[in-house]
Amino acid sequence: MPSSGFSGSLTGPKVDVAIDMGHPLPNITVDGFLKIGTVAATRAAAEDAYYAVKEGSISSHNFEQTLKKMCKEGAYWGTVAGVYVGAEYGLERIRGRRDWKNAMIGGAVTGAVISAATSNNKDRILVDAITGGAIATAAEFLNYLT
Repeated sequence: MPSSGFSGSLTGPKVDVAIDMGHPLPNITVDGFLKIGTVAATRAAAEDAYYAVKEGSISSHNFEQTLKKMCKEGAYWGTVAGVYVGAEYGLERIRGRRDWKNAMIGGAVTGAVISAATSNNKDRILVDAITGGAIATAAEFLNYLT
């Protein structure tokens, strides 16, 4: 019977959370969702905090809108990250290699899936797939440089 577990640690500026769902694919997907979703939610909070300070007013309505925006941004970007790392991991397992081609295909699949979920325009889906593949490939090449 499958089992799952949860553990976490905080050492210095790095927070590490491990979620064991019994198989590497959902583990990696959930990990990507949580990490990038947290970053997106934090970015939304920081942006709204800046505007609140700039305007000089903080109200319960603004606070509620900030919380909604944090949840929406966190869920959206977390989903994008989860789809990407899941696709890249799956490609790595299927192809038996870890290289830039996995990043390219994973980025294209992610761009197409996320675009198809939000738009019915076939041209937009194709452009988003190409963009996702290009960005993921560029990021992979930059990782090779460093």
